[in-house]
Amino acid sequence: MRPSPLRTALLATLISAGMAATAAQATSAPPTPMERARAVLKVSPVIDGHNDLPWALRTQFGGRSNGVDLRDEAAARAAGLDTDFARLKRGGVGGQFWSLWVPGDLKGPAATVAVEKQMDLVRRLAARYPEQMGLAFTADEVAKVEASGRVASLMGIEGGEGIDDSLEVLRTLYRLGARYMTLTHFGDTDWADSSNGDPVHNGLTPFGKAVVKEMNRLGMLVDLSHVSAKTMSDALDVAEAPVIFSHSSARALADHPRNVPDAILKRVAQNGGVVMVNFVPFYVSEAVRRWSADETAEEARQKALHPGDPAAVKPAMDAWRTAHPRPPVSLKDVADHVDHVRAVAGIDHVGIGADFGDTDGLVIDGVSGVDSYVDLVAELAGRGWSDADLKKLTGQNILRVMRAVEQVAASQANRFPAEDRITDLDRK
Repeated sequence: MRPSPLRTALLATLISAGMAATAAQATSAPPTPMERARAVLKVSPVIDGHNDLPWALRTQFGGRSNGVDLRDEAAARAAGLDTDFARLKRGGVGGQFWSLWVPGDLKGPAATVAVEKQMDLVRRLAARYPEQMGLAFTADEVAKVEASGRVASLMGIEGGEGIDDSLEVLRTLYRLGARYMTLTHFGDTDWADSSNGDPVHNGLTPFGKAVVKEMNRLGMLVDLSHVSAKTMSDALDVAEAPVIFSHSSARALADHPRNVPDAILKRVAQNGGVVMVNFVPFYVSEAVRRWSADETAEEARQKALHPGDPAAVKPAMDAWRTAHPRPPVSLKDVADHVDHVRAVAGIDHVGIGADFGDTDGLVIDGVSGVDSYVDLVAELAGRGWSDADLKKLTGQNILRVMRAVEQVAASQANRFPAEDRITDLDRK
């Protein structure tokens, strides 16, 4: 039976369409790095390790959640903030550890109160913006909030002063929602040496080691940003769960004491932890670090020349900065740190902890806020990173670490809370 003319024409049309589609597929351009970055972030949003927005709201608006509408990008920018919901969305952020910062000059109960007030602020923000953010306390809760299209909001204490040298306070802050603690900030605590302070303990004291063990028992992430290299090493010696660096970069590329030496990067891989790379210029660029040191020295010199006369110091410093502009630093430099951590520690041990929230102008060139994560991911995609590896960087690695820490805590559920006192363990 001969096919009808109509059937012949239909078959010819289908064949032609199929050939055209095949040809189009063969000649279509591959996705750009930015297209790949956006696609990756849709399925694996950024979980950032550190944002100081609570402190910025405390200092600018007295800790009021309604001081500025974080749904209004223009209002947030006008207030000098680098964080708002529009930019978080554009940046592909699905989870954020909000920092509960303790200034080094706050000690004792006052430090604990500062932490508690910021915890309450984060809770009030979540209540004020229920469509944009949701509290999360476990890895599964992070995934659930992310799936709802909101920013999963976790809390981390920045500075061991916040526990007032007390394991009882540590446990209480965990129950209130703190899910990591940075053991120090810029100054030494009574039980741990900071990267910026004069070492007085040779790392962790016996009580400091008890703090790390109790954090493991609770399921609280041990954060080693800001601590000395010896404190890093001591913590890794006693840790029974993976550790994190919530906002640190690679010391091999920028020789700032805040950054992580290669020897520690290798130990982080053995421990199963993650280093979340920082965006602050003098932690990212060696040239900027040196420039910053020169700026600090010049300011000290001007203050010595003009004691008690800030009106004379300011124009002198303005003139110095005009004559000595800050060296350039870009997201490419941040990507270099990400690449270095990956090369030394491995792809399973690198993340992002930009340190936005209260940058006070300390930002890299071309970056004004939390919308920049997508640009970093695109830069790495352009360097040949696979989609699978990009997903580990953006969120999968820190979620794996959280789950591992939770599993260690579950395995120690029958262990009685430690009752050590600093006066017992650290007798001089």
